[in-house]
Amino acid sequence: MSVTTLRYADTGSFSPLIADYLGRRPELSQYYHRFPTLEEFAAQIEEKKAAYTPEARQRLVAALREQYAAVPEVNPAVQANLELLEKETTFTITTGHQLNLLTGPLYFVYKIVTALKLCRQLKEQYPQYDFVPVYWMATEDHDFAEINHLHLFGKKYEWNAANTGGPVGRLALDGLEEELLQQLPADMPAAFREAYATSGTLAEAMRKLTHSLFGQYGLVALDGDSAILKQALVPVLEKEIQQQASNQAVQATNQQLEAAGYKAQVYSRPLNLFFLTDGGKRERLEYDAAADCVQITVRNTNRCHSQEELLELARQHPEQFSPNVVLRPLYQELLLPNLCYIGGGAEVAYWFQLKQIFTDNQVPFPILLLRNSGLYIGKANAGKLRKLGLTATDIFRPLPDLKKQVGAALGQEEVSLSAQQQALAAVFKEVSDLAQRLDPTLVKTVAAEQQKAAASLAGLEKRLSKAAEAKHEVAYGQLTALKEKLFPGGSLQERVDNVLSILINNPAFIDQLLEAFDPLALEFTVLEEE
Repeated sequence: MSVTTLRYADTGSFSPLIADYLGRRPELSQYYHRFPTLEEFAAQIEEKKAAYTPEARQRLVAALREQYAAVPEVNPAVQANLELLEKETTFTITTGHQLNLLTGPLYFVYKIVTALKLCRQLKEQYPQYDFVPVYWMATEDHDFAEINHLHLFGKKYEWNAANTGGPVGRLALDGLEEELLQQLPADMPAAFREAYATSGTLAEAMRKLTHSLFGQYGLVALDGDSAILKQALVPVLEKEIQQQASNQAVQATNQQLEAAGYKAQVYSRPLNLFFLTDGGKRERLEYDAAADCVQITVRNTNRCHSQEELLELARQHPEQFSPNVVLRPLYQELLLPNLCYIGGGAEVAYWFQLKQIFTDNQVPFPILLLRNSGLYIGKANAGKLRKLGLTATDIFRPLPDLKKQVGAALGQEEVSLSAQQQALAAVFKEVSDLAQRLDPTLVKTVAAEQQKAAASLAGLEKRLSKAAEAKHEVAYGQLTALKEKLFPGGSLQERVDNVLSILINNPAFIDQLLEAFDPLALEFTVLEEE
């Protein structure tokens, strides 16, 4: 396995905000707490140690033990980490993601491997502490259309479940076997089928699948949709219902970011909460200041509480409330002895909008780390790359530039009639000057003829270029196909392809990622089979 790295900016696939963050632009420092370096974790550990209470730790461990009771055989590495979490010298490194079918795009795996590797690095740097990798299961999300499909070997597989609109983690798996699993390649690892065949809900299946893939590395999966855990949310619910402070904080930050030239990733609402209804839906809470009540909207029904009624409901039954994207990170950090959150570019960007919310609630803001990103080039594609005379980093260049590079290597003459166009323009300039002296009414006629001649010359240039390319049509076809394979639809491979496209032929892929990734190097990784 050959490993190459390049700057994220050189991939052409990341936002200016991420580039500026990685470059530590001073103007962004107010939106994060500590930059992700090994040395900065020392202060983060001390801050979290002081803020995280024994009661919070007991609540977390109790909830995790209850959740892992549904896993038939808990891997010894996970069991050991559950026991470590009882100790005040244990901290977490967390990443989160939706419950995508069969893990969804590759970057889900990259997120988790980044967390696994960072825990190892921290243990080497701070041996007196322990570090547990955590996958936050986004079970309360209700946008089913975002997770009901996967792309594998260039084909899209989709599950059309009924009764959607509620937390996806509670979704029953009716029809999944027939609609999706039976359509997948027969040689995919058995763990992918078994996770769904032995589960009643999507959350249960995802826990089992991630446990099969990452249990040996000690990954702990946490489902926040828990009555035990929601007790920690009560103070946040009270503040939100009474003051709507989170909206004020985010709006102010958004204005600052936009003034600095950055686009806000998420938008806040007056009340950043949902309500989990008896009918299994997740509906937004809307505050009606004029009526002094909170309107809870349920399909075909209106439900209204006064502020005091809703506060009492929040205190008695916090499990009926669900934070939206603005408050979910705060909920996560209340529950976990967490030091660092690992996310993609869009996630890091929206965490930048939330720092004031953490300050208002006196919760330590975690270190924000951009997950490792990568491009995997299998043996067959690596051979094609070398045959074309290209390197693993060349392939990131635009296709027209790559064609020129390949053409030059094959001895193709570059066709350009720019010199002839300049000469033509000079000739017509003389003719135009002559017309101006003899009969100015002919100047427009001369200009029209010049335009025709220039267009004709441009057309000849295209025809000559095609003739030159035809000599190497096979090579260019291979190049185009390879570019599409490694960048499907013009996007990064990790944003489209499922991990099965690699695991089926390379069972050692996750171990290879662990070896290749360096989370704190903050560079894009290319893995090339030799």
